[in-house]
Amino acid sequence: MGQALQTWRSGSEQRAWLSLLIDTFEEVSRPELRTVPCDSHVLAALRAQLACPAGVYGPYGSPYGLRH
Repeated sequence: MGQALQTWRSGSEQRAWLSLLIDTFEEVSRPELRTVPCDSHVLAALRAQLACPAGVYGPYGSPYGLRH
């Protein structure tokens, strides 16, 4: 959950990442996996992360615009 933002070196890396993301979504959407209970420690960590306030400017945002 404490992953750093990553910069992409090429379009093929972006496609590989997106393909992996889609494969993961397909895997976890299978009915037999959806019925498996989630670890209570994972749920607690997720709830703690979601309880944190969101950044005002987002991960790539800045209080400065292009005009400054």
